[in-house]
Amino acid sequence: MDQKKLDRISELTRISRVRDLTAEEQAERESLRNEYRAAMRASLEGNLSNTYIQYPDGTKKKVERKD
Repeated sequence: MDQKKLDRISELTRISRVRDLTAEEQAERESLRNEYRAAMRASLEGNLSNTYIQYPDGTKKKVERKD
């Protein structure tokens, strides 16, 4: 997610503190927030896919996803 979109989320939040957002602004903010959440989730999953746990005996085990 680029900085321009993050700035727009912040701008809409600042506006919402002063006045109610229009339906279009609310929809835009929700869309941008969902995009941000998806990007953060993908980043976290990428980091965890390269993470290993090292046990005291020296063995390493890759972190696995729990469903």
